[in-house]
Amino acid sequence: QVQLVESGGGLVQPGGSLRLSCVASGTINEFNIMSWYRQAPGKERELVATITSNNYTNYRPSAKGRFTISRDNAKNTFLQIDSLKPEDTAVYYCHLLTESRTYWGQGTQVTVSS
Repeated sequence: QVQLVESGGGLVQPGGSLRLSCVASGTINEFNIMSWYRQAPGKERELVATITSNNYTNYRPSAKGRFTISRDNAKNTFLQIDSLKPEDTAVYYCHLLTESRTYWGQGTQVTVSS
């Protein structure tokens, strides 16, 4: 059974940085797409960034320049967030898309506040 576990969230001051991690366990097809979503209080979940198994990346327009998605193998992905703003406050979720299924992590809270 595939599981995704996120970590790296926390409370950070505006202008700070965080690196979120997502570790997947279980048997995963090496050809997959991993993504980061976020959901702010009272808002819908939104896609932040995507990376394919051959390292093609895509970002929502508002994330370009401050967010960097990466991966080190078929199972682990990271999201570097720089110059954090209060509006980045949200629960950040890792998502895995394979040929047959999709998986979600439990989320990690990012709070940006002084």
